[in-house]
Amino acid sequence: MWKLQWIKQRIKAVLKEEKGIGVVEVILILVVLIGLVIIFKSQLTSLVQTIFQKITSESAGI
Repeated sequence: MWKLQWIKQRIKAVLKEEKGIGVVEVILILVVLIGLVIIFKSQLTSLVQTIFQKITSESAGI
């Protein structure tokens, strides 16, 4: 009987810990960033291609 009581107390203690909140926040931030990348994929691709074209053309002049 005392083991069951101890297990219940441990579960309550784990649920009250705030260390897990940081993990949830990081996961939510990653989900938002991945969503933004998916939404703006074509714009990001064209921007990166333009930047690399400029770098290539400028480096040819050196």
